[in-house]
Amino acid sequence: MKIMNNYWAVINLHVRKLPILFKSVLVGILAGIVVCAYRYTLIVAEEWSLRFYSTLQGHLQAIPLAFLTLGAIGYGVGLLVSRYNMISGSGIPQVSGVIQGYFRQNWLSTLLAKFFGGALSILAGLSLGREGPSIQLGACTAQGLGDRLASSKTEKKILIASGASAGLSAAFNAPLAGAIFAVEEIFKYFSPMVLLSTMASAMAADYVSKIKFGMSPIFPFGLEEIQLDCYWLLILLGVLVGAAGAFYNRALVITQKLYKKIPLLNVRTRLLVPFLLAGAIGLLFPLALGGGHQIIGQLHVSTNLTFLLLLLVVKFLFSIISFGSGAPGGIFFPMLIIGATIGAIFGNLAVLWAGIDPAIFGNWVVLAMAGYFTAIVRAPITGIVLLVEMTGSLSHLLPLTVVTIVSYVTADLFKSKPIYEYLLENQIEELKIPLEKYDAGHRIIVETIVHYGSFAENKKVYEIDLPHNCLLISIRRHGQDIIPRGDTRIRAQDYLIVLTSINDEARVRENLDRITLAGSS
Repeated sequence: MKIMNNYWAVINLHVRKLPILFKSVLVGILAGIVVCAYRYTLIVAEEWSLRFYSTLQGHLQAIPLAFLTLGAIGYGVGLLVSRYNMISGSGIPQVSGVIQGYFRQNWLSTLLAKFFGGALSILAGLSLGREGPSIQLGACTAQGLGDRLASSKTEKKILIASGASAGLSAAFNAPLAGAIFAVEEIFKYFSPMVLLSTMASAMAADYVSKIKFGMSPIFPFGLEEIQLDCYWLLILLGVLVGAAGAFYNRALVITQKLYKKIPLLNVRTRLLVPFLLAGAIGLLFPLALGGGHQIIGQLHVSTNLTFLLLLLVVKFLFSIISFGSGAPGGIFFPMLIIGATIGAIFGNLAVLWAGIDPAIFGNWVVLAMAGYFTAIVRAPITGIVLLVEMTGSLSHLLPLTVVTIVSYVTADLFKSKPIYEYLLENQIEELKIPLEKYDAGHRIIVETIVHYGSFAENKKVYEIDLPHNCLLISIRRHGQDIIPRGDTRIRAQDYLIVLTSINDEARVRENLDRITLAGSS
């Protein structure tokens, strides 16, 4: 189906809710099926990986052959990444880049390469997660469907965001977190149509996921309420995980730069490092392999503190080495596991030194996950809702909010940049396809909201410096569309609808952000 971009289609997008919602539900069902297949494949791959290393410990004469096999698989995945460069890493920056107009991709080849590359990485035991690839797989599925069903490029991007939402929902049985993540991190601004579409898609994907994996939450902790006289510890925990998150981001940036500086390592060969390291860890400390599901069972109040510290160090180092290499896998779940381990250490110290009731130990594990996630990704609402859905408990909603706010502020004070923003900027330099390869006659609609305190607020249209090669075709205010004139005054909460060339989309979005976001001018 040829996608058209005309004035009527754009202006009336917000009143054509039902057709888009039906398409979003279809996206959710299809993306849910794809992501559930990926999730099941990774579960089996991780089981095989642990079984392989357990068997290898009893047959030491097979170690040379095992390392040769790991090297061969690592090199094979490296070839896959070099051939399909959109599959490197988690995939979340790539999805955001596609929606913002930085990248173009073949959705089917990206989907297949990501699926098999991610499965092989987990089979080898790399410390990677399923959530980032699941988001990318969902977005690719939506892009394929949008190519056939979307009536405009704007609608197609809404469907891609819905696919991303469905991916996270199916990966973690967390539909609300999926929808919020798509708005907070992928689409980058609130729109009623985007929110409705991502929620519909996420709910549909969650239904598919529950059919396969059941109704139980991912982390079935029995959580007791934290009493108010313990809330001072929440501040300490928020500062701790905020600083730890800032350190994680810095360490990951340094690791990626080191990979690029070593002369013998390129896109094809750098994956040999984590694959061979996985072999060594599989023999010496197999608990640190994979996403970290097996670690959760080790996090309780009676666990030796020295063991927890060792586990934290090994899992942290292995995670940044695995992800920094560009292997096709996410940081989401390993990140949560590292945060949980920090929470377990904090909880042990709180029981030993502060006399805190051991019955609330599980709370520190859950709270540290949310705070650590927030410090790294800088998406606090997603962090709160995600942990509520993953634990199936609302009793810790207020403590979650306290910890995430403190960790967010702490990470900001350390001037730590949100990790997915850094990764997107990094990949723009590496993956951007020359724009002249695309037809400059193709047009795309860019929509942005005017924030309070932005440069554009209360300015007349002729007073703002709109980017070159774009046309402001409508201002949507309180559900009504205004055809702009030079003396039309722009208000906060207005939606500016701009027409531009598809080749200029990314540049126009950046320039619009400078005049519509608070503090950007």
